[in-house]
Amino acid sequence: MANDHPPAQAKPPPKIVARYGGDLVLRFRIKSSKESEVLAEAIRVLFLDVWESNTEWVDIRLSKAVVPSLLGLLPPSLQHAHTPLMHDLAQTIFESNPSFTFNDPSTPAQQHSRPFSLSLRPSPDESNIFFHEYQPLSVIVPWMRLLRSLFHTHVRLISVGLTYEGRDIPAIQVGVHPTNAEKPLIPRKTIVVAGGSHAREWISTSTVNYVAYSFITSYGRSRSITKLLEKFDFVFIPTLNPDGYVYTWESDRLWRKNRQQTALRFCKGIDLDRSYGFQWDSDPSTNNPCSESYSGESPFEAVETLRLAEWARNETKNNNVEFAGFLDLHSYSQRVLYPYSFSCESAPPSLENLEELAIGLAKAIRMTSGETYSVTSACEGSAPTTYMDTLSASSQTSKSVKALWPPVEKVGGSALDWFYHELKVPYVYQLKLRDTGSYGFLLPSKHIVPTGKEAFSAVEYFGNFVAGKKDVEDSNGAKGVRDEAKITRPDDQKNFKDDKSVTLEEEEDDGEDLEGASEVKEWELRRRRKR
Repeated sequence: MANDHPPAQAKPPPKIVARYGGDLVLRFRIKSSKESEVLAEAIRVLFLDVWESNTEWVDIRLSKAVVPSLLGLLPPSLQHAHTPLMHDLAQTIFESNPSFTFNDPSTPAQQHSRPFSLSLRPSPDESNIFFHEYQPLSVIVPWMRLLRSLFHTHVRLISVGLTYEGRDIPAIQVGVHPTNAEKPLIPRKTIVVAGGSHAREWISTSTVNYVAYSFITSYGRSRSITKLLEKFDFVFIPTLNPDGYVYTWESDRLWRKNRQQTALRFCKGIDLDRSYGFQWDSDPSTNNPCSESYSGESPFEAVETLRLAEWARNETKNNNVEFAGFLDLHSYSQRVLYPYSFSCESAPPSLENLEELAIGLAKAIRMTSGETYSVTSACEGSAPTTYMDTLSASSQTSKSVKALWPPVEKVGGSALDWFYHELKVPYVYQLKLRDTGSYGFLLPSKHIVPTGKEAFSAVEYFGNFVAGKKDVEDSNGAKGVRDEAKITRPDDQKNFKDDKSVTLEEEEDDGEDLEGASEVKEWELRRRRKR
C-alpha cells in the first residue's frame, strides 16, 4: 500500500548542526550616518561576519546568543530595524548541497552520480551533469584537464601561481592564435574572468566554469564567439583562492579568506580582495586578524593576491599581452560595480566608458533571464545610501541630494582598483551574482545554470563591446526587446549627466549556423552628457 505521508525533511549531519545550529542572518536597514557608524563599530567589536553591505541593506551573520550583545551596542532606532533572513543556518547549508557533510564520519556516505561528463553541444545546459551540482576542486581540476585534451586547438591549461598551502591556481586560456611561428608584432589582447576570491562564494566558481565551457564549445559553431576567440585570449580562473575553497568543502562552508597564518595563531586568513597594493587600508584600529575583511600587515601579504599580480605583470612585460578587460565575479546582490572601490571622492578618468559598458552588461543579463542587476560605482555599492532634501540658497527651492554614509567594512586594496589604476586595464568590473539575500552565499545548485547563462551573455557582450562592435547577437531569440538600465552615482560626481534609459533593439537569430546566421540590428547606446 502506498505511503500517503509526505517524506520527512532531511536533517543536516551533527557536525553541521554543531557549527552552525545556533546561527542566523539578520538584515539591517540604515537610515542615518550615525547608525552606519555605530553598526560598523559594533561589527568590529564583536567580530561579526558581514555577508553583504550595499546601498540598501547590511546583512550580518551571527550567533543567536550574540544578538542581545549586538542590540545593546546599537541605538534604539536600529534595535528594531532588522529582519531575519535565515532562522536556521545549519538547515539552509545542508539544503543548498545535501551531499555536503564535511567528511563527517557519523554520516553515511552519499551515493554520487559520476562526477562529470562532457558534451560537444554548443553550450552547457540542464542535461550536463557537471553543472547539476557545485563541484569540489578535486573534480574541477581534472575537468579542466579534460577540456584541454578535447579542445587542444584553442584551449590551454595554465597556472597563475602557487597558493599559501602549495596548490596551483589553475586557469583555462581560450583563444585562437595565428598558425605561423612568427611572434606577433602587436600585443595579444586578453580578457580575464576570475571567481572565488572569497572561498564561500561557490556560485562565482561554478559560473566561471560555465562561461569557460560555453566559450570553448561555441568555437566554430557561434559566429560571435568564434570572432571573439580569434581576436582575444580569454583567461578563466575558477578560483583565485583554492586553499579557502577546499576548506569550505572539508571544514567550514562559510569560510571567506585564504588559509594563510597570521600574527594570531588562532585567527587564520587574509581577505584577498583587501590585500592589493592600490589604496591598501593601513588603519591598525580596523585591521584585526580575526576580522573577516583582514587585509594583512602590508600590501600583497596574501600569497594568492601577490601571485595574480606577478602573473599579470609578467604577461604584459614578457609575453606580449595587453589586458583589455578584467571581470571579477562575486556574490551576492546582483550588481555591476565599476571603479573606484576605495573612495567616492575621486572619479575614474574613464568614468563615461565604464558606465556605458556596465549598463550594457546589466542589459545583456536582463535580456537573458529577466533578472535585474543594478549598476553603480563600487564605492557607492558598498555603503548605505539615502536621499535628503536640501534647500538651494540661490533659488530657495528644495532638491534631492544623495547622502553616502560610512561603509560598515573595509573597502581599500581591491582587485577592481588595482587592475584599473595600476595595471591600466581599461574595463574592469566586479559582477555580484545571484541572489539578493534569500539564500546569500548558499544559493541552491538549481541556480548554477541560470546564473551561468546570465554571465555568459554578459561576457559575450563585454568582448563585443571591447572589440568595438555595437551589435550583439541575441542567443535567446528575443525580438524588439526594449529595456531600461539605470545607474546610480555618488553626489560628488553629479556633473556627469546621463539619459535615464537606453534602448536596445535586436532581431531574432537562431545562432546555430555560421553561414545562415541573420544580421542583427545595431545596438544603439547614445548618452548625452552635460559638460
